[in-house]
Order: sequence, then structure tokens, then C-alpha cells
Amino acid sequence: MSIFVRMRTNTNKPLIGENLLYFLVWAMALLVPILNSKMMSEEHVYLVNVLLVWSKLLPYIIIFFINNTILAPQLLFKRRYVAYVLISIAMLAAIFYPIEYYMDNIKHLPYAASDSQIVHGRAAFTDLTWYWNVLLGLFMMGANCSIKLIFRSIQNEQKLIEMERHSLQAEMDYLKYQINPHFFMNTLNNIHAMVDIDPEAAKATVIELSKMMRYVLYDSENAHTNLLQEVRFIENYIALMRIRYMSDVDVRFNVHNPLPMDAKVPPLLMIVFVENAFKHGVSYNKPSYVHIDLCCKDGNAICEVRNSRHKGMKVEKGGIGLENVRKRLDILFGHNYKLDIDESQENEYKVKLSIPMIYDKVHSNR
Repeated sequence: MSIFVRMRTNTNKPLIGENLLYFLVWAMALLVPILNSKMMSEEHVYLVNVLLVWSKLLPYIIIFFINNTILAPQLLFKRRYVAYVLISIAMLAAIFYPIEYYMDNIKHLPYAASDSQIVHGRAAFTDLTWYWNVLLGLFMMGANCSIKLIFRSIQNEQKLIEMERHSLQAEMDYLKYQINPHFFMNTLNNIHAMVDIDPEAAKATVIELSKMMRYVLYDSENAHTNLLQEVRFIENYIALMRIRYMSDVDVRFNVHNPLPMDAKVPPLLMIVFVENAFKHGVSYNKPSYVHIDLCCKDGNAICEVRNSRHKGMKVEKGGIGLENVRKRLDILFGHNYKLDIDESQENEYKVKLSIPMIYDKVHSNR
């Protein structure tokens, strides 16, 4: 419901701008006789003169209202072009011809001869004959339709942008939450393997897992999370892995130089590469290592994960986690990120991710 309300509010902005433009144009047209009197240095603004000009504007106001609210929306924008043109011409002729006929005949009345306010007996915007006023009315209707088409295209463009943004957000949320079950499935399998071997270690693992679940369920709901929280999440995961592998694996997590306190990154991006390092780089009968380095440089968070490679162990290239994180990176950053996967070394697999950080407003205004 909130998405629908937000989209409806945004797409109404062009309509507000269109109506405001019409209001300003007609307000200026109605102010012309008053401003003209001031410019001619008249001592008084005669109401009869103002009303006379307004009476000449009245047919055009009526035509504009009918075209703007009925003819253009119901005929022109529904591609009923022939009907629109014929009805428009008939309407203009039906308005201007009777007015001219009436004004041509009213001057023959006894009291009309002394009426100096009626110029040539016409009441249209100009003293042109009725068919010229029809052409002028068609021009005004064309200008009205052009303005409506411009604002209509702006409104449609905003709708497409809004729909695309929500579509990308929905896809990104889907990808992110597809990673979470994949991660917890692996972790629960680890705990299951430890229950019979070391119950105390399994209990400690459950505690670490509860901390991680709290982060995944609550802290990662936002589009961005504090970088320090993401680091703690990785530390909790490493602590969980240390419990499982004891001292059999050389695990290092190095955070270089102090991290910015207000830096934010998308949640649950780096953990995918850390998880893959443990999953595919650790052997139970061969020396193994997982080395993680994190630093901040030039506004980017740079995470490098290196793990041992062993013959006979297949590295997962298109798994759910890695494939989804690629899609998330594309959606979030477009081309403004860097992901390098180095498989050139026979005994080492290396991944290096560089993503731009987002800072709080307080930081950005310094």
C-alpha cells in the first residue's frame, strides 16, 4: 500500500504543474486590461472597460475548459482524431457565429447606438470575423493539447522510472533474502556436525549464530548498514568457524587503519566471499588457510579474501551465493564497483571486492 501511495503522489506532480501553468496564463490574460490602464496613465480603471475585455475573453475560457476537461482526454488521447477535429470545429462555429450575429444585430437597437464600449459590434477576443476566431480558437486548443502532451509524457516517464526503481528494489531484496537461507543452511549443517563431537562447542556455536541471526533479521533490513556492524558480523562468522575447525585452519581477519565511524555499505555482501572461502578452501587432511583483509581507501571499502586451494576440490563459480551477489552489485552500483577473482595461482584462490561507501549527512557536510 505504501508503494502505491508513493507512486501516486509522485505521478501527480506533473498534473499540479500543468494546472498551475494554466492558472498563471489565464490570470495574466485577465489582468491585461487593468495593467493596460495603468500603463496608459489613466486616473481611474473603469470597470466597464475591464468587463468588456473579460466578456471578449469569456468564449475562449469556455472553449479552453471544454477542450481541457472533455475533448482532449476523451477524444484526442484516445486516438479518435477525426471526431476530435469535427467536434472542435463545430463547437467553435457554434460559439462564435451566434455571438457575432447577436452583436451585429444589437447595434440596431435604439440604445445601442450610443454604447461606445462595443467596438464594431463584436464580442470576441478580437474584431475579426467569426471564421477567423474559429481559427484562433483552434490554435488555442492546439496549444492546450501540446502542453497536455508534454506534461503527459513527463508523467509517463516518471511512472516508468518509479516502476523500474521498485522493480529493482524488489529484485535486490529477493536476491538478498535468497542468500540468507543459503548461509544459515550451511551454518546449521556445521552445528549438526559438532553436536556429537563437541557438545560444548555446539552450544557456543548456537550463541554466535543467534548474534548473526539478529543482524540478518533486523540490522540488514535497511538498504545500507554501518560498516562496523558488517565487520562485527564477519567476526562472529569467523568465531563460529574457529569453533568448528579449532586450530587446524589458519584464519586471519585484518582490518587496516581505523574504519570510518559513519561509513555505510549494503549488508551481507562481503560475507558471501568469506563463506565461500571456508567452504571451498578448507581441507580436513591438508594445511589450509583463510585470510581476510579489509581497508578503506579513497571512499571505497576494499575487502580481499584469500584461501588455500587443494587438488580435487572444485571451486564453486556459479553457486547461489556468488551469483546473487554479482546481481546485487550490478543493481546497487552499476559499473561503479570492482570485483576481481584471481584463479591464476595453483594453490590459492583470491577475491577482491571494492565498493563505494555512503556517508552520513553530517560527514558529507564537513
